[in-house]
Order: sequence, then C-alpha cells, then structure tokens
Amino acid sequence: MSIPDIIIAVDGYSSTGKSTFAKLVASEFAFLYLDSGAMYRGVTLAGLEAGVIGDGKIDEAGTVRVMEPLDLHFRRVDGTTQLFLGDRCIEKEIRGWEVSQYVSPVSAVPAIRAWVDDKLHAFAAGGRVIMDGRDIGTTVFPDAQLKIFMTADEGVRARRRYDELVLKGEKTTLEEVAANLRDRDYRDSHRPNSPLRQAEDAYVLDNTHMTLHEELVWILGLLQGKFNILDSPGLSC
Repeated sequence: MSIPDIIIAVDGYSSTGKSTFAKLVASEFAFLYLDSGAMYRGVTLAGLEAGVIGDGKIDEAGTVRVMEPLDLHFRRVDGTTQLFLGDRCIEKEIRGWEVSQYVSPVSAVPAIRAWVDDKLHAFAAGGRVIMDGRDIGTTVFPDAQLKIFMTADEGVRARRRYDELVLKGEKTTLEEVAANLRDRDYRDSHRPNSPLRQAEDAYVLDNTHMTLHEELVWILGLLQGKFNILDSPGLSC
C-alpha cells in the first residue's frame, strides 16, 4: 500500500498500548518509530543514577544539568527501535518500576520538555515517522497529517501494566499500579506545560476490548479513507 511520507502522532493515557500500537504500525507500513516517552524515561534514569532524583524527590535544576550533555538517541536493533545512552542500550532499564514512578513529574519540567522536543524534531526531520507520547499532536507536531488519541478503561490499563511488570520480575501490586496510573493521568492532564489532551482533529481509538490485529485493521481503514488509498494489502498481524 502506497502511503505518503507523513507524520503520525499517537497520544493518549498511560498503558493504553501506544508504543505497542505505534511499533506495529511502523513495522507494517515501513515507518520510523520514535517513542517520545522513552526520551523522558532516559532523562529520568540518568537523574536517578546521578542522585538528583530519588527518595520521592526531584532536583529539577540538577536533573536539567545532568540532561544537557546526554547523548540519548534511537537505534534500529533486530528490526526494532531502541533507546541508547551513548553506546549503552537502556531500553530495559527505562521500563522499570522506579523510572515509572518519577517520569511524569520529570516530563512536566519545561526545560526538559523543550530539550526533548528539539531532539524529536531532529529525529523526524525526514518525515515518514510515527511517534507516540502525551502531547505529540498538540505541541510537538501540531501539523502532523494524522493524529490518533488512544484510551481504554482504567481497570484494563492497570491490569495490562501490572502483568507487564510481573513478567519483567518487578515486585509490585495491582493496587499500586492502579494508583500510579491515576496519579500519572492527573499529572499529565493538569501540568501547566503541554498537558495531555485530545487534539481537535485527532481520531479516537478506544482499545479496551480490541486485539492488536483489530487495531491494525482500524488504522488501515483510516489511512485508506483519509488518503484515498484503494489497494488493500494483507496484514502480518
């Protein structure tokens, strides 16, 4: 299927499967996948390792100082896009429970958001990119040719995140995960700088009761209708 070199912005709540969805679309339709949340998680990890984040507190000025010289970038590894800090792959470390506890307040710091936005614009300079996050369609790429806002039932999201953490060997409870999601939803939606909200021209994808294949069929129909694409390829998922 011939899709133009567009930017697809995917926003939405925590644990709605934005990254999984965006990676699948990137693989199916030959787009470059960029995970904006990974960048904030990378900054958070660096802050934790430098000691400016921890014990329930964030030294914002210290985190900015740690962040500014960081060489955070994406690389394609075995067909997937992964985040590196210099030559060190940090994809697994940034998905841990400790990073998840601090990433929302870190991402709310204006200087950090500006730094990440600059990086993302550089990564997406060539177009044909799908990117997910909280404010991609509203702030980072307000002129993206296709915007999607993902949502799902809170209980379903908490269970998904809990199961994911358990598989990684993390020690937590479903109640703790649900509380963390509620806190992140509130922080993301109420922060003064680039809050989480649905762009006026975004298409809503509620995947509470959808499989990945159904999500892929959904966006295939959206792409065909929006860009007047007549051919319909077989889907690998």
